[in-house]
Amino acid sequence: MELKIENMTCGGCAKSVTKAIQSLDATAKIETNPAARTVKVETSASQAALRQVLEEAGYPAASN
Repeated sequence: MELKIENMTCGGCAKSVTKAIQSLDATAKIETNPAARTVKVETSASQAALRQVLEEAGYPAASN
């Protein structure tokens, strides 16, 4: 799935987003793109769970 994260503007943000997703699913495949403010995730976790953990980390996500 691909999510749009408006607050992810740099590499540091991308690392925080990655850590938040990995806290939910340590085996998730994550591809961040701060320039486009998107993240692609292959995970068994639900989109709702991902959005929840990202919002808690300060990076609210929208479907892309």
